[in-house]
Amino acid sequence: MDFHVYEDIEIILELLGMTIQEFADELQVSTSTVSRWKEPGETVSPANLERIYDYAFKKNIRLNRIKEQLFREECLENHVLLFHGAKTEITGDISIEKSRKNNDFGQGFYCGESLEQSAMFVSNFPQSSLYMLDFDKSGLRELKLGVEQDWMLMIAFFRGKLTAYAGHPMVQRILNRLNGVDYVVAPIADNRMFQIIDSFIEGEITDVQCQHCLSATNLGNQYVSLTQRAVDRIKVLRRCYLAPAEKEAYISERSGDARVSNDKVKIARRQYRGQGQYIEDILI
Repeated sequence: MDFHVYEDIEIILELLGMTIQEFADELQVSTSTVSRWKEPGETVSPANLERIYDYAFKKNIRLNRIKEQLFREECLENHVLLFHGAKTEITGDISIEKSRKNNDFGQGFYCGESLEQSAMFVSNFPQSSLYMLDFDKSGLRELKLGVEQDWMLMIAFFRGKLTAYAGHPMVQRILNRLNGVDYVVAPIADNRMFQIIDSFIEGEITDVQCQHCLSATNLGNQYVSLTQRAVDRIKVLRRCYLAPAEKEAYISERSGDARVSNDKVKIARRQYRGQGQYIEDILI
């Protein structure tokens, strides 16, 4: 799937009040090259894609945010706009079989509610891109989780941290909640969250401390399609280019958020010390 460069150039020209000639001069290419780019389906080289989108971002044109807002306005009832960051691109049909088994909820197709969060996760990869998706959830069975004990233990299980407790009644009860579920809506977990959950599983902090620490690192919700029935309800709306300057902005923002979150985690660990249960008390 291409990036619909021809549409994006039209937006750039309109918002900057530029002619094709002026735009070509800015990018140091010929007018015939820009005219060719404006043809639907025209292939644009990776170097020129970077040139176009980096220029727009540095001119404060947030093309991906504009597309997001337009797609949100067109979203139908029982539909939700989702985002998927890809290290390169999605090839072929979307399938849960292509997913790793040791993700938060096992094999599935993982998407986020936030454009920024989805882009942040892949901004360190040189050929990454962002997908905007329409998800029709009507008639599907949903499991919604918050920052709670079941969510923590589910993630720990699928990440291979509860192997010794696989047959425990509580673990089985939690896993049974996924039976017949088409998709899960739950908080996004990143490496910082995994470290906190590890501290809980290893008996360093209680469940209450863990929950408050995880709340401090809130990244928004993810939608995880667990069945092909759910995946079949996903429609790719647009593949979006992530310019180097845009990626740098996301990385910087994530770094700033991480510093604040780490401070909140330290306070939460101290403030809720001694409250709740340790893992050995829960899974006795």
